[in-house]
Amino acid sequence: MKRFVIILFALLSAVFVSNQASSQVKADDIVGIWLNEDEDAHIKVENRDGKYYGNIIWLKEPNEEGTDVPKLDDENPDPELQKRPVMGLELLNGFEFDGDDEWEDGDIYDPKSGKTYSCYMKFTDDTKKKLKVRGFIGISLLGRTTYWTWVR
Repeated sequence: MKRFVIILFALLSAVFVSNQASSQVKADDIVGIWLNEDEDAHIKVENRDGKYYGNIIWLKEPNEEGTDVPKLDDENPDPELQKRPVMGLELLNGFEFDGDDEWEDGDIYDPKSGKTYSCYMKFTDDTKKKLKVRGFIGISLLGRTTYWTWVR
């Protein structure tokens, strides 16, 4: 009986350890295409020399209403940048993986307001299909959270 208990304990321990290992977050788990919470843009996140960046690669409404003119970054406070198209715009800039479960020390640009915020990102659960994106000013208590969904 004692031997049975030892074997059972060893098996349960192995299952527990393997479950934890399979759910560990790796730096490049964030790489891919994400749908924003408003479901009007896809953002492609990529690793460039160990830091993570994200650009808009699809817009539900890529043109100004009723025209063939691409939407411009017209909310940007810099008049020169107001002339650039929203399609292709870099939203995420310079994120670093903390080695545990979070991408931090980056900035997120909001083309709807023209503002840039400090930001961190992390998965909401082990499926790695929902991404919590928290933009803030100063400390993370003063900010806004949005959730992105994995596309591919």
